[in-house]
Amino acid sequence: MSAAAPTYDLVMLLDPEAEDDARAKPLADARAAIESQGELLRHDAWGNRALAYAIHRRSAAEYHLLQFHAPSPELLRTLDRSLRIADEVLRFRIVKLKPGTPDAPDMHAAPAPAPPRRGVESDAAPRPAGGPAAPAAPAAAQAQADAPATERPSEGEDTLAAPAEGAAPEPGAEQAP
Repeated sequence: MSAAAPTYDLVMLLDPEAEDDARAKPLADARAAIESQGELLRHDAWGNRALAYAIHRRSAAEYHLLQFHAPSPELLRTLDRSLRIADEVLRFRIVKLKPGTPDAPDMHAAPAPAPPRRGVESDAAPRPAGGPAAPAAPAAAQAQADAPATERPSEGEDTLAAPAEGAAPEPGAEQAP
């Protein structure tokens, strides 16, 4: 009993600024090589998407996913060589999938909302009742915030200035003669 041919994913990032015919050529060549030496399972055109970082001064690329069976390593060498020399291919990656790997996501479907990140609160979502309280403020800052407005120093006023006449001295503070 012979083992089934391994499954591979080929992800190609094509230059969106290249001519349509020039951009389609490496894709068509890759498909033709796969269909002649292996079995093409699916081709997903994911469209133009922003890159995480610039590649050859490009901030976006046209993404394509080709999933295929390759019965021999010769197909992989052929794809690797042809994609390396194609100027329209910004990046590509061929990955061997383990048996039981789930199918690639449908990138044309509406993306699911991302779960909220831990520790980050947004203005749109109020904090649930009984949730974690805000961290306690330092005692000095809390005392200043609780003091009546007349005793608070105004903006730009020195907080270490001598107390007003008739005010009780702070404990442990030296008094001038």
